[in-house]
Amino acid sequence: MGRFNNTFSHPDGFVLVGFSEWPRLEMVLFVAVSTFYIMTLLGNSAIIFLSHLDPRLHTPMYFFLANLSFLDLCYTTSTVPQMLVNIQSHRRNISYTGCIAQLFVFLGLGSTECILLSIMAFDRYVAICRPLHYIVIMNSRFCQQMAAVAWGTGFSNSLVQTVLTFLLPRCGQYRVENFFCEVPAMLQLSCVDTRTNEVEMYAAVVIIKVIPVGLILFSYINIVRAVVGIQSTEGRKKAFNTCGSHLLVVVMFYGSAISGYAYMVPKSNSAKLKGKLLALFYGLVTPMLNPLIYTLRNRDVKGAVKKLLGREEQGWSTA
Repeated sequence: MGRFNNTFSHPDGFVLVGFSEWPRLEMVLFVAVSTFYIMTLLGNSAIIFLSHLDPRLHTPMYFFLANLSFLDLCYTTSTVPQMLVNIQSHRRNISYTGCIAQLFVFLGLGSTECILLSIMAFDRYVAICRPLHYIVIMNSRFCQQMAAVAWGTGFSNSLVQTVLTFLLPRCGQYRVENFFCEVPAMLQLSCVDTRTNEVEMYAAVVIIKVIPVGLILFSYINIVRAVVGIQSTEGRKKAFNTCGSHLLVVVMFYGSAISGYAYMVPKSNSAKLKGKLLALFYGLVTPMLNPLIYTLRNRDVKGAVKKLLGREEQGWSTA
């Protein structure tokens, strides 16, 4: 019980150092992050809106895409507003309760996205490799169950890691070397051996990230085999276009997340800055780019946008 009480020894909670060591960079970041955040809100909201509004988008692919867009909205909102307030007001504090909630939500959403991306790869695998059975396999109930598994597993992992992380004593250390509360940064504050927590964290990485990556690779290996066997050039092009957007999102998300582990225990100011910029990339830039990638490369989404704009123009002309 004493171990847990040490967690709450500082009355002002934690101090999010963020980019305070680079004040000129902070002002540039404030403008850039504000712009990216607005684009993230607008782009992902548009995907959710279109997927519900247009009957042609009432398919498993767009059901999961709407889930991804909702996830990205929450993902960025869990960290970015706090970051912008800290930069603007120069008050770096976050309460203990706020830090716990932020870590739990951010980690839960990140874990869910890993699993959701693998489910979306499986959806593309069934669509291309088992087209005659697609409607039967990817029925509405199955899709909802798969989405529930992704969200449930992601937040279950987050609950375990959050509890284990905040049970560690910090002995008065409260400066978090990031712009938000995350597990690696919180482990650095502990004044006891954290090897058990690190082993648990890496085990969670295997379950939440490595296994989904394996499923994605399995899906795309089979997709490539199926596409190579298609005689029509137009058919092969259509199949690759169907998977191209998802594959690009996967590469961006996992690439930035895996790179971030190289700077998990920063040993220099340069490493600290690179680690924070990588965290900013997968926490803000990737969610902002996701709707753009799916919109620019997807004929159905373009059609839904044109149809919506056409209706609005018709309504305006009638008025």
